[in-house]
Parts: sequence; C-alpha cells; structure tokens
Amino acid sequence: MAARFSRSLCLVKHTPPTTDLALNKMTDKPDPLGHRKRLRGRFLKAGPEALPDYEMLELLLFQSRPLGDLKPLAKRLMKHFGSFAAILTASPRRLAEVKGVGEATVTAIKVAEAAALRLSQGQVLLRPVLSSWQALIDYCQEAMGHKNNEQFRVLFLDRKNQLIADEVQQSGTVDHAPVYPWEVIKRALELGASAVILVHNHPSGDPSPSGSDIAITEKVVAAGKSLGIIAHDHLIIGKGRHVSFKSMGLL
Repeated sequence: MAARFSRSLCLVKHTPPTTDLALNKMTDKPDPLGHRKRLRGRFLKAGPEALPDYEMLELLLFQSRPLGDLKPLAKRLMKHFGSFAAILTASPRRLAEVKGVGEATVTAIKVAEAAALRLSQGQVLLRPVLSSWQALIDYCQEAMGHKNNEQFRVLFLDRKNQLIADEVQQSGTVDHAPVYPWEVIKRALELGASAVILVHNHPSGDPSPSGSDIAITEKVVAAGKSLGIIAHDHLIIGKGRHVSFKSMGLL
C-alpha cells in the first residue's frame, strides 16, 4: 500500500504559474503569412497614421511576445480599456486582469508610457514655460489626464521661467490629494526656484475648481509671497480639458 502511494506521488506534476513565456508555448503558431513583417513594413513606410489603434498596440506587444498571433489580445485590451491612451496609462494590476497579459506584456506597455512622458517632458524641460504654454498643457494632460486617483504636482521654475523640476507632491483618492502649502514652498527653496505652477487632476473628468482647490491655492500664494516665490498659475486637468486659475481670474 505504501509503495503504491509513493509511486502515485511521483506521477503528480508541479503546475508553474502562467507567464508570458508559458502563454507563448500554449498559444503561439507559425506565422507563414508574415503578418508581423507586413505590419512593421506598413508602419515604417506609411507611418502610425496608417494603422488603427489595435494594430499600433500589436506592434507594441511584439516586444513582449516574440511569437504568435497577438491581434486577439490587442483587441481584448482595446475592448477592456476603450482607447490606446487608457491602455498605456492603466495600472499594472488592471492590465493583468485581461486574459493573456503577463509580466512581460505589462512591462512593455508601461515602458511605452514612460517613453511617451519623457518625450513630452523634454518639450518643456529647461525651456521658458510661459512661451511654451501649449507644450506644457499637452505634457500635463498626458501625465495626469487618465489617472484614476487625484494627483498634485508642482512645476518649479527658475528666474528665466524655465522648468527646472517637475515633482508629484501628493497622490490621493479618487477625489482628494492632501496638499501642504509650506511643503511646496520649502521644496521650491531647496531647488532654488523662484516661481511655481501648481497642477492637479480631477479623475471625474470635470476640471471645474472646487472650493478647496481655490482655498489651497490662496494658501500657497500667501506662503510663497513672503519668501519671494511666485505662483504663476494653478492648472486643473480633466479628461481632454483643463482650466487655468489665472485665465479664470482666480490668481
């Protein structure tokens, strides 16, 4: 009896967790039609405008899955999140909820997001911000417009109004991120900044300022004024929209 039980244990196989590599082995098939090669060729010849979002996503997914048909996965991601931008900005946890997404796929998507943000940030870093205002708005929209929680960041400027630092000061819940005015000014002094631009997002999509938004702005302005640090503006980023306190006459 003991011998039979021992032999049965030897037949039990360990089942490893599913990874991108395991998914490749289970689902990959030869690609005799050269779909990947043709897709890359269309991208290089005609540019990204010639490809729908799911095919752009396929190209990105090629980096994580060297073999197999990734069109179904690309379409599942598009259906789940609704847009290419929403996929790039989704959290790793939410991405992993989609069938077929493993660690390597999550990494490829988040690297693409980071690359896009660095490119956008490069358009405003160490440049006169006030004369590159649209580039600044575009960067803030990309960095914060799709976040599901409220985030408060500060852009620190030197005496020439060039952006010298961009820092997230606080992250919070879906409708609140705690802000401490003296922490903002203290950090400006540490960086040698002479001006700041406050930026936060409204995950609801509506960038209209709340009473607390106005109150915290007034406190930052007052704290900076005593030390010669100017608050140029406070931007609230919504989904595809923004408001400027300065433009609204609130600053």
